[in-house]
Amino acid sequence: MGKKGDLSNFERGMVVGARRAGLSISQSAQLLGFSRTTISRVYKEWCEKGKTSSMRQSCGRKCLVDARGQRRMGRLIQADKRSTLTEITTRYNRGMEQSICEATTRTTLRRMGYNSRRPHRVPLISTTNRKKRLQFARAHQNWTVEDWKNVAWSDESRFLLRHSDGRVRIWRKQNENMDPSCLTVQAGGGGVMVWGMFSWHTLGPLVTIGHRLNATDYLSIVSDHVHPFMTTMYPSSDGYFQQDNAPCHKARIISNWFLEHDNEFTVLQSPDLNPIEHLWDVVERELRALDVHPTNLHQLQDAILSIWANISKECFQHLVESMPRRIKAVLKAKGVKHSISMVFLIIL
Repeated sequence: MGKKGDLSNFERGMVVGARRAGLSISQSAQLLGFSRTTISRVYKEWCEKGKTSSMRQSCGRKCLVDARGQRRMGRLIQADKRSTLTEITTRYNRGMEQSICEATTRTTLRRMGYNSRRPHRVPLISTTNRKKRLQFARAHQNWTVEDWKNVAWSDESRFLLRHSDGRVRIWRKQNENMDPSCLTVQAGGGGVMVWGMFSWHTLGPLVTIGHRLNATDYLSIVSDHVHPFMTTMYPSSDGYFQQDNAPCHKARIISNWFLEHDNEFTVLQSPDLNPIEHLWDVVERELRALDVHPTNLHQLQDAILSIWANISKECFQHLVESMPRRIKAVLKAKGVKHSISMVFLIIL
């Protein structure tokens, strides 16, 4: 009785060698222990195709979308990443001799590496801010982690009582999550506004803001919260207080106050390069994950303060330690990508 299963390349070579040596099919089968059918098939494949490999040709139905079709489908995705499966299938079938169904479209897209995902939310960034961000990255490209540990980061954020359902979906590959065509701009709405700060050493205060922040209110925050934090964390006057270029941050009374205290710490203007954005995202995710969601602004405020106080030390320290890599990413992208602070959402 002959052996079952595919023959190895060596065994197939033995079959070809035996037949070429002049042995008959029966003699080869008796010598090698294979069936006569196997001997005949292997030798025939060698004579007709020169094949001695044991690899079988792929079986099953022929793929309806060949390499050219995949390129066509890829162009449709690049033209509109927010297309639904139905829209992609309809556009693909236009002018094609053989149409495909939505299931084939889905299978083809997955084979090409595309998956349906919700787009990341990012703030709208102007061309001017992109240029400033690139300038900032160039000025600090040689900073080490130890240098970034001396920076205290600050920013304001607004948290909404109700959120959009997030039903918009896009088609993208795994490494395209921060591609501009795969992003959606954050929307506004009623909620609670807060100001916060942190450094590698510790989380700073989180201050609720009752209305839109103006220069007078910001001066109170700087004198009541920033000053004691900086003098406590950096008693050697080697600390940097980071703030962005918001109008209230650049007001004359604010500039004069910083000038009076320039011997205690240095002000660092950072255009959209703030890792605190990731901490805001942590708070946002925790709010959405609450078993009982806030039903009024007072409950929302309490929830935000509680979540902020419980952010792990490993979380915000890792953000600071990754700053050199983020600076390199901005330099590599020549400042044309979205805010480096948004890149934290991808890696962490």
